[in-house]
Amino acid sequence: MTSRLIVAISGASGVIYGIRMLEVLSSIKSVESHLILTQSAEINIKLETSYSVKDVKKMADEVYRPDDLAAPVSSGSFQIDGMVVIPCSIKSLSGIVNSYNDTLLTRAADVTLKEQRKLVICPRETPLHKGHVELMLKAVEYGAVLLPPFPAFYHKPQKIQDIIDQTVGKILDQFSIQHALFDRWK
Repeated sequence: MTSRLIVAISGASGVIYGIRMLEVLSSIKSVESHLILTQSAEINIKLETSYSVKDVKKMADEVYRPDDLAAPVSSGSFQIDGMVVIPCSIKSLSGIVNSYNDTLLTRAADVTLKEQRKLVICPRETPLHKGHVELMLKAVEYGAVLLPPFPAFYHKPQKIQDIIDQTVGKILDQFSIQHALFDRWK
């Protein structure tokens, strides 16, 4: 049985997390990835990585324009196992929490919550002010899982890729997707 997972990459710094998520999912035949890539994310891909936007899009099974509010993932009748917003800008978080569905990212996240499917949000901002923290609290109260890319060090990371993989692995754990991206606590 194939699982469907929406991967949304917003314009926050840290687009490499979303790219790595897509890389890993593309190697798992039992998972179908549906990508929503914002315009700001496309800019950050160019600024922060050596990937081209075209190459990132090729990693996904399906790709949607961020303004396509008629895309299949905008409907609750489209069966998915969940959604991850990685990284999640505060703007996107605010849109999700306030049900401001002017983009496909916020609409798909809203549908994920209303259908009581798993929504994992990876906020990428620091430092945080009270408004940011209140948005995060509301997201959790509405049923989202908050999973900021905070690195752990018990697996003794040797390079940046090890830190990225630990966060991606923690997200995959949320969807019960098997992986070997980091050594678990023993």
